[in-house]
Amino acid sequence: MSVSLKVEKREAQSKGKLNQLRQDGKVPGVVYGQNIKQASPIAVDERELQALLKSNPNAVLEIEVPTAGKQPVMITDIQRDSLSRKLLHIDLHQIDMNSEVTTSVRIEVTGEAAGVKEGGVMQTVLHELEITCLPSSIPESVSIDVSELQIGESLAVSEVKLPKGVSTSVDPEMVIVSILAPQKEELDEEAEETAEESAEADEAEDAPAAEGEQE
Repeated sequence: MSVSLKVEKREAQSKGKLNQLRQDGKVPGVVYGQNIKQASPIAVDERELQALLKSNPNAVLEIEVPTAGKQPVMITDIQRDSLSRKLLHIDLHQIDMNSEVTTSVRIEVTGEAAGVKEGGVMQTVLHELEITCLPSSIPESVSIDVSELQIGESLAVSEVKLPKGVSTSVDPEMVIVSILAPQKEELDEEAEETAEESAEADEAEDAPAAEGEQE
C-alpha cells in the first residue's frame, strides 16, 4: 500500500533561494527514474516529511511528479545538517511496482527476555534489516520475540520470520540481540576478589614481622 506525499514544483535555484525555501518550512529535493526523462526539482513540506520519516521512511510513496504525472517513488537519499540535523535535501526515485526493490525495514523487538527478568542486560546489535521484495510487499517492520532468551543467549537473522515474498541477503548468523550478564554483579565480584587479594597480601607482609616480635 502506497502513501501519498504532496510535492511542489520548483525551479533550479541559487544557494540563497534554497536557504530561503528551507526557512519557509520546505525541503528541496529531486525526483528521477526511468519514466522521468529529466530529473524534476521539487519541494516538500518539512513537517509532513519529518512525520513520514518517523513513521515509515521506507514506504512506497505516490506523488504527482510535475513532469510525469502520478508516480510511485521511494526515498533514496536524505541530506541533513551535520550539527542541527535539519533536513536539507531529499532524493526520490521512481520505481516499477512489478520489479523487486532492495530496502531496509525496522526490526521490532517484542516480549521481555527471560534473562532480563533475571537481571541480564539486552544488547541490540541490529536495528534494521535489509530486505528484497516487490514494492507492494514491503512491510512496515519485521518483529522478533525475545521472550525465551536466557542470559548468554542471542537471536540471529536466521530466526526472523519474514512475510511471504520477502527475502534478505544479510548473513543468517548475524546477531540481532544478545542477553548479557549483569555488569554490576561482575564488577562487584571483581571488587571482592581484589579486596580478598589485598587482604591476603597484607597478612603475608605482617606474618614475618609478627614472628620477629615473638623472638
